[in-house]
Amino acid sequence: MLELVSDQGHLIVKAGGAADQHIARELRAHREWLRPWVRTGHAPVLLFGDEAAQILVTRYLPGTLVEGTDAQDDPETFRQAGAMLAALHGQLFVVDSEWNDRFRARVGRHLALPHRIDRETVKRVRAEVSSWPGGSAVVVPTHGDWQPRNWLIDDGAVRAIDFGRADLRPPTEDFVRLARQDFVRDPELETAFIEGYGSDPREPAAWRRALVGEAVGTAVWAFGVGDDGFEDLGHQVLAGLYAETT
Repeated sequence: MLELVSDQGHLIVKAGGAADQHIARELRAHREWLRPWVRTGHAPVLLFGDEAAQILVTRYLPGTLVEGTDAQDDPETFRQAGAMLAALHGQLFVVDSEWNDRFRARVGRHLALPHRIDRETVKRVRAEVSSWPGGSAVVVPTHGDWQPRNWLIDDGAVRAIDFGRADLRPPTEDFVRLARQDFVRDPELETAFIEGYGSDPREPAAWRRALVGEAVGTAVWAFGVGDDGFEDLGHQVLAGLYAETT
């Protein structure tokens, strides 16, 4: 990512390699789903994008990353983030006839990769996944990494950046990363977020599936890149999920 100043103003330039999928997803988000946020100044304006060349250019969006600041402990930040997410999700509802099948397969692929999840937990995850429903799910436009490291705060207003994981998914997929870190840290943040969102879409059985899938993915991915702290977080979430069923 490059930050540039030109005769067109303050700009952000992103580029990806041949195997990169993030630029294509980000371009799709800008072209199809971000208009409600762009209109209100909550997301950057796309100036240029070329999927074949793996490049996009947006206007710079002012603000400071929420992660690591006092704003990350402020319920008002989460209330605004919940309201923003509701606007994104509320644009479109479609049925993906194979979403649950792909989700189950994704967890299986993760478990087939090198990891340090203990054998008993792997056994229990595989047994649970085998009981999950296949077939269709209702999906909406999702950010895919909705958490304070992708929020900006500017004079009290929350804004959104980094749409490289945007896709059509069940709405609860945008809740899992908050749940594993911020909601568990301070329940008032969860209350404020749900208040902003307007309702709680987390049906218990589907929510558990989302949490298991996220925890497995976190532990496996973090081990692969050598991020011990993040890997530990994945293991902690798994331990909590399976302690509930002992």
